[in-house]
Amino acid sequence: MPALELPRRLLGSLNCTPPATLPLTLAPNRTGPQCLEVSIPDGLFLSLGLVSLVENVLVVAAIAKNRNLHSPMYYFICCLAMSDLLVSVSNVLETAVMLLLEAGVLATRAAVVQQLDNVIDVLICSSMVSSLCFLGAIAVDRYISIFYALRYHSVVTLPRAWRIIAAIWVASILTSVLSITYYNHTVVLLCLVGFFIAMLALMAVLYVHMLARACQHARGIARLQKRQRPIHQGFGLKGAATLTILLGVVFLCWGPFFLHLSLIVLCPQHPTCGCIFKNFNLFLALIICNAIVDPLIYAFRSQELRKTLQEVLQCSW
Repeated sequence: MPALELPRRLLGSLNCTPPATLPLTLAPNRTGPQCLEVSIPDGLFLSLGLVSLVENVLVVAAIAKNRNLHSPMYYFICCLAMSDLLVSVSNVLETAVMLLLEAGVLATRAAVVQQLDNVIDVLICSSMVSSLCFLGAIAVDRYISIFYALRYHSVVTLPRAWRIIAAIWVASILTSVLSITYYNHTVVLLCLVGFFIAMLALMAVLYVHMLARACQHARGIARLQKRQRPIHQGFGLKGAATLTILLGVVFLCWGPFFLHLSLIVLCPQHPTCGCIFKNFNLFLALIICNAIVDPLIYAFRSQELRKTLQEVLQCSW
């Protein structure tokens, strides 16, 4: 019995194009124009997934080990790491099964392969939704800590944080199951795209407002010290750079995937859209890259977490 081919990448049911076979090719479209098609080798997918897996496991282990990190903010960061961890596990699992099937090492029935693909799709979809939700939760938490500093510990309590975390996970699982079950319905794709736009807008508004408040605070300090221009400009540039990194990473890593979903609804048969569809694997690779970058932005910048991470690594050796 020949090996059955698993869909080439996660959420393959949403991909309406065949997999690429060359690293970088100009694939002729059926209507004439040539398309730039980037193929992501399976080895690269495995490497990205394993790097993300190790990074996020270390984040979860460090937060679990250090009781000083048992606060709502770090719990949100831990859940973000767990969401990214699901992305990595799903990617490594699918790629490994796909390679085994193609090599003929693993032989099974088509129904079993389809069920496995559905499980992987639910995992990756729920991890995507939860990852965006926890990015939003982290932004809200930081916003409250800045604008309501005196009331922060009474507003963001541990029980309330646990309820928010539980609600996000339940909503993510339900959303992923519905999305995979009704993936061929236009309204499902539009809801996913709308959710991404809403979360991106929420993060942009909150972080821009926080940057404005921080610059205002820096101006006040500068006036007292009579060094307004150097301090304000330097702080403003640093804050703008941080804001650009925060929002830019989310937009660059997640945007192409949701653009893909939007075009499936808007122009599924248009030649130009067909060229974009051919790079579906690249868009998924960018999401995995986001799972690698998230710990660098949200976790490893904490001195306390870095110190705990060193202890974890020393214990592991």
